[in-house]
Amino acid sequence: MDQDIGYWQYLNRRARDSYRLSWTAYVIPAAFVLVCGAFAPALYHWKPWTGVAFFLFCLIAGIAVFLSRRAVRLYLNDQGIWVSAGILPWTKGVNGVHWDDVDHARFSPGSLARTFNSYRIRVGHRLTQTRGISLGCIANGHRFVEDINRRLTERPRFDTPNPLDR
Repeated sequence: MDQDIGYWQYLNRRARDSYRLSWTAYVIPAAFVLVCGAFAPALYHWKPWTGVAFFLFCLIAGIAVFLSRRAVRLYLNDQGIWVSAGILPWTKGVNGVHWDDVDHARFSPGSLARTFNSYRIRVGHRLTQTRGISLGCIANGHRFVEDINRRLTERPRFDTPNPLDR
């Protein structure tokens, strides 16, 4: 447990760059709460406790989704690329890819992505297809991918043979 807390502090302290979700990630939860708020008065006229309970449930669910999306962060540090997420102790976690295992980084370009500055990013793992990072609605995701690819080209690769070793 202490080791996990120390790692979170390390990520927060040693991360050179961190990225968050864009405002577009919060549109669907806000629309959900508004639609539930529109149905709550109809239920309230049918049975008052049902309308109040339904509205409170939708409000609490919307707040939980908002807080969980707010907790998502992308970090770049000396060890690799990391995603930290979770608001409750049993949902908190860190997932990532070490620099030696990064295959590529991409973002999905498009007119809506450029307009809202909210991109879908994909960081591939060179050994498996399932261990990469894929997230949508990343604010400045194109800069995130450019930074990763720049660091990948600057890092020396040890898996390529050196011609002087022959």
